[in-house]
Amino acid sequence: MTPVPDHGEHTYRGDGKLDGKVAVITGADSGIGRAVAIAFAREGADVVLSYLDEHEDAEDTASWVQKAGRRALVLPGDIKSEDHCIDIVDRTVSELGGVDILVNNAAFQRTYADIADITAEQWDETFRTNIYAPFFLSKAAIPHMKPGSSIINTTSIQSRQPSPQLLAYASTKGAISNFTAGLAEMVAEKGIRVNAVAPGPIWTPLIPSTMPAEKAAKFGEQTLIGRAGQPAELAGAYVLLASNLGSYMTGAVIPVTGGEIMI
Repeated sequence: MTPVPDHGEHTYRGDGKLDGKVAVITGADSGIGRAVAIAFAREGADVVLSYLDEHEDAEDTASWVQKAGRRALVLPGDIKSEDHCIDIVDRTVSELGGVDILVNNAAFQRTYADIADITAEQWDETFRTNIYAPFFLSKAAIPHMKPGSSIINTTSIQSRQPSPQLLAYASTKGAISNFTAGLAEMVAEKGIRVNAVAPGPIWTPLIPSTMPAEKAAKFGEQTLIGRAGQPAELAGAYVLLASNLGSYMTGAVIPVTGGEIMI
């Protein structure tokens, strides 16, 4: 990618906000997931890196976690499968001792010119990746979570401002926001907090892979800040929600949108 995204490799500084915690992050090989993995590790957490099949990227992310002095458990596989999601949680518990933080971040996105271009299989793939998987993982993880644990879902500006060419993706992001609110109420008595982060235009591999080059070159210019955000610029929101700094926050959605309005 040109320019190369900033995941905080050389800029993020932690101070122990997540000491001794175990975090599962989906889509952790690149983009926002990688930035969150680096930040969590530097805040003291061991990190489980869930990803599909981008092995080289995942190993590079794992190396940054290990450089921070934390354990990295690398788990490739398809989170559209409930069995794989259960396995992620089971291996996390058996190898790292528990689950304190779950970040449902992985996403599938594709652009379409017309609804007639969307096949049932593509619609299903988008929903199974973006909303079924958070359901599968949350269902598997919650029995292992102690009071004070945190689930963080990645929704999007698209949940409030859907682009027609992203019909399938935007629909799932609206579902994630509602899932976040409902699950927060469902698990409140267990002492588990459930929140979401809503990124705006962030410079991740999804963008050049799903947009024409001329549009990708202008990506983010419509924001008040006037540019696309970098993955590292979202890491602080996830740290806030995962740590005691966010102890009075549940059922919330934090916009990190460069000024694109979500109210």
